[in-house]
Amino acid sequence: MTKEEVKSTEAADEAVKATEEATEAVEEVVDTEGKFAKAGKRSKKHVEEVKAEEERQAKKAERAAEEKAAAEKPKGAKPVTRPKIERRGKKYQEAAKLVEKGKEYTLKDALELAVKTNTAKFDASVEAHVRLGVDPRQADQNIRTTIVLPNSNGKTVRVAVFAPLDVAKAAKAAGADIAEDEEFLKQLEKGTIDFDILISTPAYMPKLGKFARLLGPKGLMPNPKAGTVTMDVEKAVKEAKAGKVEYRVDKQAIVHIGLGKVSFGADKLLENANVFFESLKAQKPASLKGTYVKSVFITTTMGPSIAVENLYK
Repeated sequence: MTKEEVKSTEAADEAVKATEEATEAVEEVVDTEGKFAKAGKRSKKHVEEVKAEEERQAKKAERAAEEKAAAEKPKGAKPVTRPKIERRGKKYQEAAKLVEKGKEYTLKDALELAVKTNTAKFDASVEAHVRLGVDPRQADQNIRTTIVLPNSNGKTVRVAVFAPLDVAKAAKAAGADIAEDEEFLKQLEKGTIDFDILISTPAYMPKLGKFARLLGPKGLMPNPKAGTVTMDVEKAVKEAKAGKVEYRVDKQAIVHIGLGKVSFGADKLLENANVFFESLKAQKPASLKGTYVKSVFITTTMGPSIAVENLYK
């Protein structure tokens, strides 16, 4: 018997013994004439308390017996968990068969296969996920920059500009969706966010300080590294509308970026991918020792992942 079974058996025996003692006590409490004393062990109150204790001990003994019986039952085998691929949809399983397990494809072949294995009914995004050998906790290895994709990323970007009125008017003419001064702050105070990129002039950044908790977690706080804090607001707006995207390494040392849409086709996606990987290569920290790019995977929004040959060691 296991330790748990032994403890369960002992508890059941003790409960039974306590029940017998309680029963004997009740029998001794009442005198031979069936009358109760006014106080003490032979009082009516004491007899009722003893009976209640007897019932409690009986229930305890019953529970202990049930636990003992359950412990003696042979434990059934653990349910077998199906492989992850079998828990996917039929379309995904069919698409996954096109990807050779354990094979690393060239970047071009991977993008062509990603387009072919798209299972979504909508125009899905094609994404690159790159695991790096950097330590994001080190300031010089916390990679973050922006690039302009030659074919854009296929997303409609809403650009907001927070700047003086004269600069805001020029930004509006350059294509900004929102370009305001103090009115913009009133919208933020209400928690209204209807933009994807926020551009500001350096002089107006202190005014955004109190909204850091609102904008920061959403990645919308303007940053000089991302090119969203600048004096040349018109240029920043045009670049954002043309397909300028920011990428950065996360806490797990992985970079995620959308390279475009399935509808772009493999050639345009390859152009975007080459620009991204050349930029990533240029961001390699001088202090890094060892492998820079550990693994690269290409995938669509709802499609299977495709391993890519290591482009840069």
